[in-house]
Amino acid sequence: MKSIIINSLLLLSLSAVLFSCKKDFGNLNSPTVESFLGNAAQSDLNNLVSGTESGLRTSLAFYLDDVGTIGREGYHFSASEPRYVTDLLGADAATLSNSNFYINTPWANAYRVVKNCNLLIQAANNSTLITSDQKSGYYGFARTIKAYQLLLNLNLTDSNGIRLDVSDPDNLGPIVSYSEGLAGILALLDSAKADLSAGSVVFSLSSGFNGFNDAAGLIKFNRALAARVDAYLANWPDVLTALSESFFSLTADFNLGVNHVFGTGTGDQLNPMFFPQNQTGEVRVAHPSYATDIQPGDDRISKATLRQATASLSGLSSNRDVWVYTSSTAPVPIIRNEELILLYAEANIQNSNFPEGEKALNIIRNGHHLPNYSGPVTKDALIDEMLYERRYSLFFEGHRWIDMRRYNRLNELPLDRTGDDIWSEFPLPVSE
Repeated sequence: MKSIIINSLLLLSLSAVLFSCKKDFGNLNSPTVESFLGNAAQSDLNNLVSGTESGLRTSLAFYLDDVGTIGREGYHFSASEPRYVTDLLGADAATLSNSNFYINTPWANAYRVVKNCNLLIQAANNSTLITSDQKSGYYGFARTIKAYQLLLNLNLTDSNGIRLDVSDPDNLGPIVSYSEGLAGILALLDSAKADLSAGSVVFSLSSGFNGFNDAAGLIKFNRALAARVDAYLANWPDVLTALSESFFSLTADFNLGVNHVFGTGTGDQLNPMFFPQNQTGEVRVAHPSYATDIQPGDDRISKATLRQATASLSGLSSNRDVWVYTSSTAPVPIIRNEELILLYAEANIQNSNFPEGEKALNIIRNGHHLPNYSGPVTKDALIDEMLYERRYSLFFEGHRWIDMRRYNRLNELPLDRTGDDIWSEFPLPVSE
């Protein structure tokens, strides 16, 4: 399990470094892991940073299809890959396998990024060519990204857990429970915040980090992720504390935040979530309930546009395309202000501060051409409204299934065929 070579690629004019998880004795012209761990120059460390960021995008579509399909946000119709509409939907006797692409691909990619982060931390620590505050900047970035990737894997496997400690490939740490996993991820984010508070950023990031590419900005990004994790832990006062240190704003643009970005340049990557409207063959379509459940006048219907012809496969059909990512270079949010406003609403509702929670929900509603909330001002009713707003505001951003699971509402998701199932979690990959 030792990495021997590192391959290079180009990302938005940045030199990005990726590496293999297996032993490889080839390509002596490429830099070795040992050369980075020996005494890395700033340029070498910066290559690791950009390679780490690039790697975040590699299996993104698999993750979003996983959670979006099980959460009944939409369907990925592919004649060449029926498991999108069999295994993921529990068709007939189908179950989730621990050896199929839908778990192994996103799981392995997240841990490849984690491995990049561990290498970056080691290399920065060993280097005598950078200052202590520069070391802290690298540590803070690496630990923040590492926490984010671990969270995505835990979102998939839930009570089956994850490995937090994979720093030594020959002596992996134990698989920990869901609650231990979240606590470990939060501790990693807190450590990264301390690093960034003492650090300086001397590396470049893509345009997806515009406004958040210095130490202060990365702290705000870090705290936004911490607010999400605190919500998963139901630590409602801590959600509000984390939000106060993030880029959360009730008045800022909903799309303010950090994104995965894509491009057409050599060695870059196109947005894998983009399918043209009205495409035939392989398509990604919205679940029919997206349109039937939406409130009149809600402009978020534009995220599921009408098709010229209904798409069908295996007893499923939809007349609406998923139209969240409207070009091959459209960004995909990692976290943005609209989610933070909704986390603010959720925390206040859970803390029984109903006026403030309702205020935040109305900001979301008004921003999408809906009038102020007029339902009962009770915890249960406001939670229902909050989940409605999250469903439509964060459509195909990776939240619906997790939200319904953490509120014990998976049984409210629709079953479209006799024999289908709603899964609560993926099994651990067979490699584990």
